[in-house]
Amino acid sequence: MALHVGARVHSMTVDPDWDDGPQRYADVQIEWPAGQFTEKEFHEKNVLISLAGPVAEMIHSGEPYHPAAVAEWSSDWKLAWESARTFLADEQKRLQYLEQVSVELYRLLSRDDYWQIIATLADHLVAHETLESDEILEIVQPWI
Repeated sequence: MALHVGARVHSMTVDPDWDDGPQRYADVQIEWPAGQFTEKEFHEKNVLISLAGPVAEMIHSGEPYHPAAVAEWSSDWKLAWESARTFLADEQKRLQYLEQVSVELYRLLSRDDYWQIIATLADHLVAHETLESDEILEIVQPWI
């Protein structure tokens, strides 16, 4: 999702360090191009990135969980919630927005072309635990 919205992915890992806060199950380091997005655009894109992992896991499991209701996704939900706060002060509207984004992501990531990218990246992560920028670009190149 980070590549899809215009960020650069430095690395992805399913073997993150455990010493910097709550237990994490994966970590993606991204870089945003300077000056390319307004503050609102940046936060909207950050919401997409934050919710993409939980949505992909929902699709994979076949269970339509709410992203805020699964403990493993709490940090993702919190990031999305805080980004949305910058342009939606009303909590009810923010909740509705995040739920709608989750539904739209579910539809997008369920498409065969997107799911193939996710599955290929997941296979490489299982095999190697960490992928660097060049490896990620090489993997997704057929779909870009």
